[in-house]
Amino acid sequence: MAHPKRKISKTRRDKRRTHDALSAKQLSVDVTTGEVHLRHHAHVSEGNLYYKGKLVVENYN
Repeated sequence: MAHPKRKISKTRRDKRRTHDALSAKQLSVDVTTGEVHLRHHAHVSEGNLYYKGKLVVENYN
C-alpha cells in the first residue's frame, strides 16, 4: 500500500469531507393537482402525467 510522505492535517481532511453531507430533497406542491412531488420532475396523478402544472400525457399508466 502507498503511504503518504507527510501527515495530512485534520483541517485539510475535514475540508475535503465538507461536501459529503446529504441534503433534504426539494418537495413542491403542484398547483393544478395538489400533489406533493419532487421539483423539476414529472409526476403521475390519477393516471395522468403532469409537469410544471400542465398535463403532459393522458392515461400514462
